Amino acid sequence: MSSFSKTIEISGRKVGHDQPCYIIAEMSANHGQCLNKAKELVIAAKEAGADAIKLQTYRADTLTMKCDLPHFYINEGPWKGQYLYDLYEGAYMPWDFHAELFELANNIGITCFSSPFDVTAVELLAELNAPAYKIASPELIDHDLIRAVAATGKPVIMSTGGATLAEIAEAVKVAEDAGVKELALMKCTSTYPAPANSINLRTIPHMQAAFGVPVGLSDHTLGNDVPLASVAVGACMIEKHFVLNKEDETADSFFSMTPDELKNLVHGVRQIEQALGTVHYPSESSKARRCVYVVKDIKQGERLTAEHLRQMRPGSGEIQPKEIPRLIGRQVARSMQSGEQLKWTDLQ
Repeated sequence: MSSFSKTIEISGRKVGHDQPCYIIAEMSANHGQCLNKAKELVIAAKEAGADAIKLQTYRADTLTMKCDLPHFYINEGPWKGQYLYDLYEGAYMPWDFHAELFELANNIGITCFSSPFDVTAVELLAELNAPAYKIASPELIDHDLIRAVAATGKPVIMSTGGATLAEIAEAVKVAEDAGVKELALMKCTSTYPAPANSINLRTIPHMQAAFGVPVGLSDHTLGNDVPLASVAVGACMIEKHFVLNKEDETADSFFSMTPDELKNLVHGVRQIEQALGTVHYPSESSKARRCVYVVKDIKQGERLTAEHLRQMRPGSGEIQPKEIPRLIGRQVARSMQSGEQLKWTDLQ
């Protein structure tokens, strides 16, 4: 049996399958290495209704090395034509931005946390008292990183894009053995942008059942259709990349959502949550149906025939149409005129 909690708590906000969906705006590289733009993104995420703004904490030399051998060159995909080091060097967030962004987020009431990519990043975030840690999809196989994050005692969110079920299970076991009590997983497809037919949302409830932890969606599709649908299959978190303007040219801007799109996502999620509601059936029958009427005058003591009866609206009467066969041949206890609803007390 899993030792993990059914919910996690980030900055006092509970996250789980019986809680409102937790919506994370992923800043990623969309700060463009400009502190003012990064601050604008934090504020815009708060104004759009997101629960959290997430950063990424790495440097080019903590991810790769500066080398021009062929295997460091990106030959395909959205970032083709660059060496890995150059891509990360142009995309990483300067580490001295972190403290100001954490402080700003705290002041305006939005949670700020990050994805560390090595132990030195964990150390920086621990100094800032980060309320949670995200293990990015490619780092799921870095068990030392998972252990370092576990040592902080804070909730851990692990993204699963590109990982096999066995690799996910292994990472979860590493986290459990390292003492993590609050763990969440994110279904993810590591394609940028990701086509809808690659998402497989039905994996979310399967993952929840398999690991007994909250499960959400880290989404790289364009638009809000897929993340909105994820709520209906049980996602309790949604993470999407977030940019101020589609015209901003950063490593991630081409598949990121704008403030208006984020606002629409938040609104849509809250509407879906209300619509999902609970298991419910009406306690009273609807009046917008049919009931039995007398449509031909009849005198007291006469017997009802098919010509006397009709099922029609409004359905506020007590005798339902299914009873008509039982009514034929019954004597009426009083004279009735066409248009009256038939009641059981009208029968002898």
